[in-house]
Amino acid sequence: MEEKTFQRIKELTELQGTSGFEQDIRSYMRNELTPLVDEVQQDGLGGLFGIRHHKEVDAPRVMVAAHMDEVGFLLTEITARGLFKVVPLGGWNPYVVSAQRFTLKTSQGDYPCISSSVPPHLLRGTSGQKSLEVADILFDAGFESKEEAESFGVRPGDTIVPKVETIKTANGKRIISKSWDNRYGCAVVLEALEVLQKESLGHTLIAGANVQEEVGLRGSKVAATKFKPDLFFAVDCSAADDTITTNGTFGHLGEGTLLRIFDPGLIMLPTLKEYLLDVASTHHIPYQYFVSKGGTDAGAAHVANEGIPSSVIGVCGRYIHTHQTMFSIRDFDAAREMLIQTLKGLDRSTVDTIVKGK
Repeated sequence: MEEKTFQRIKELTELQGTSGFEQDIRSYMRNELTPLVDEVQQDGLGGLFGIRHHKEVDAPRVMVAAHMDEVGFLLTEITARGLFKVVPLGGWNPYVVSAQRFTLKTSQGDYPCISSSVPPHLLRGTSGQKSLEVADILFDAGFESKEEAESFGVRPGDTIVPKVETIKTANGKRIISKSWDNRYGCAVVLEALEVLQKESLGHTLIAGANVQEEVGLRGSKVAATKFKPDLFFAVDCSAADDTITTNGTFGHLGEGTLLRIFDPGLIMLPTLKEYLLDVASTHHIPYQYFVSKGGTDAGAAHVANEGIPSSVIGVCGRYIHTHQTMFSIRDFDAAREMLIQTLKGLDRSTVDTIVKGK
């Protein structure tokens, strides 16, 4: 991986923005997208897309969508002792939330914050913690009272987001970061647009990132309505399941980009699967089949408008929706090549074959 790409990944993953509060990521994406496209447009919820127009106005429209948001928390109440109660934004395993470092983002500034935990000393003589809910975990920014917290501008509705440094592993083959779901998508969209900048494409390309994916695929519905694509590709990170075995599991680090054939919200059309398999075979791109219990923006896009054939060009990551995700550089490279070659091969004839089966 080139140092420029690693630095892009580091910048994107260290930025902080949970669902509905993606402004810092949107600002970064706008700055990076603008020189690579003909124009940049924003939808009503804050999704941001760069458009490369085809010279023919009736050329097929292909949409590539990451999502900007990461999982986080929304502050709902300040206690008398100056701690915070929260609700999760996105899916969290409550057992990974405690004793971690966060940033509390307020209208008056960002403040360091940690999540509470119960030390073993205070569990002696008890039956221990038999169960845990996010609602049981308080967040602590060091304020001594509700009044002091409020004097610093803290209010219900503020957000709390993981604070993590992005680093490479010792062997240089993998990266550890937060928010690879889905700053992966943001990074790969920008990388692909740079490579394709001087390429003549057979379609109008709409490429960027949605908002509020982690809270119900909300941004995808809005963006698909606004931009009316003929084909939709989500670029998203999914959960790896390879720490114990790779037999009978899906999502293995180092085995290539994900070909998501099924999830609860999407069955990939046979014509689209055949096209993607042909792309991977022709360009010798490593890939792995993937079946998921969770969904992506493609699940919302494919039932938008009059129906949009949709798929996912993905990667897997270990321990997603936590502070620390581990992912493979080889997988990122494969996904980037898959996206580039997929877009290069789409023209009117190919799109019609995928959409209409002829």
